[in-house]
Amino acid sequence: MSKYKCIIFDCDGVLIDSESIAIGVLVDMANDLGANMNFEESLIGLKGKSLNSCMQLIEDKIGKPLPMNFEPDYRINTFEAFRKNIQPIKGIKDVLNKLQIPFCVASSGPENKIRLNLDVTDLLPHFEGNIFSCYAIQKWKPEPEVYLWAAETMGFKPHECLVIEDSVSGVKGALAGGFDVFGYTEHDYKNELNPIATKTFSSMDKLLAMLD
Repeated sequence: MSKYKCIIFDCDGVLIDSESIAIGVLVDMANDLGANMNFEESLIGLKGKSLNSCMQLIEDKIGKPLPMNFEPDYRINTFEAFRKNIQPIKGIKDVLNKLQIPFCVASSGPENKIRLNLDVTDLLPHFEGNIFSCYAIQKWKPEPEVYLWAAETMGFKPHECLVIEDSVSGVKGALAGGFDVFGYTEHDYKNELNPIATKTFSSMDKLLAMLD
């Protein structure tokens, strides 16, 4: 029997394969403003960062504030791209179907984005009523508050929960909250998770066995 009583999943890069889509949109919009950003480098450098920090980086590159409509336009463009191209992480549906303990999602994205992506990938029924967004509490990873909120709402203490993350900021936030955290490394391009996560795994088909 697993020592964990609840699992808290990150969304982007753990449940859904969305980060390359979102960063591609961001890079295109930034380059239209003269940022001269490279997609491959941005995919590595911006992984797991909040949109606010990404927009600050773009402002630094172009040397002036972003247009007022940048964020709403980014949301419109990414939502359109998600509807067309988003896919679930390989193997995650089998994991969710077989899990015997409660689980939820805690993400840095706004709830409407989380719901859209889970809906398009047919994962939303698994998480209805158990969606926790950093935007709701205005605290972002690597701060631990979103995990603490999720755990308390689900009815568990941090030591009873396991967090599944794929970014350094997510892993650090979970650890800061007193959680064990397994790092999903399929897109860990710089091998940053292995030194800091409780455990790491590279394929979702390995996760269930690691819970024992």
